[in-house]
Amino acid sequence: MALEALAGLPEPFRELVAGVPCSVAEFAEDDVLEGFGMESPFELMGLFEGVGLTEEGVVPATGQMPNRVWLYRRAILDYWAEHEDETLGEIVTHVLIHEIGHHFGFSDEDMEEIEARADAEEN
Repeated sequence: MALEALAGLPEPFRELVAGVPCSVAEFAEDDVLEGFGMESPFELMGLFEGVGLTEEGVVPATGQMPNRVWLYRRAILDYWAEHEDETLGEIVTHVLIHEIGHHFGFSDEDMEEIEARADAEEN
């Protein structure tokens, strides 16, 4: 599903994320959850690791790992089970696009504002 979501991205976005690996794990690592102050691994469905394209140091510093997107399968499935009005594919796509947004340098607040505007335009 993540591969389908990536393939469905419009150009030029698809080209700009071509080198960003997307990995799937059951849950986030404990240290990641602790860093966000989360007690349950079900709280985090995705994560962007790296430096956004708009941040200083876009060229990776020596020893800096490349940007990566993580999707956390069990957390996504749990969310899906509680939100029957959305398909699993829609949730995977939403989480993936949210994390890719961080790759482009958007903050959580930026993306919430974009989503709110899109929802207002639909209604």
